[in-house]
Amino acid sequence: MSQLTKHQHPDGASSVERTRETPTYTPRFDIWETDEELILYGDLPGVEPQDLDIRFESRELTVLGRVPSRHADRRQLYGEYGIGDFYRTFAIGETIDGSKISAELKNGVLTLHLPKTEAVKPKRIVVNAG
Repeated sequence: MSQLTKHQHPDGASSVERTRETPTYTPRFDIWETDEELILYGDLPGVEPQDLDIRFESRELTVLGRVPSRHADRRQLYGEYGIGDFYRTFAIGETIDGSKISAELKNGVLTLHLPKTEAVKPKRIVVNAG
């Protein structure tokens, strides 16, 4: 498996933290690996592409963003969906080609493709008859 470390809430759940000015929360991400790439799926309902800032620097992938309030004219009794600012950082090993990272946001799911460098992709060795 590739070197990837996620920083998240200790109990593994999405969390909401209320601050004096604006609420913040930690969105959930799933991480998958293929021979070609790492794929991260982030649960970001209500987020628009222009509200995201994604950076890959010094072997860290950072996803920052904002989810606006959904119903400003109503009083919320209970809520599990995050509203406010969010921030996630993932420590990535040297196996990722940072110049080829791509992202798409569809139906509230952020998909990040992190292609592996050629040096770490599996190589098939051809066996010749002797």
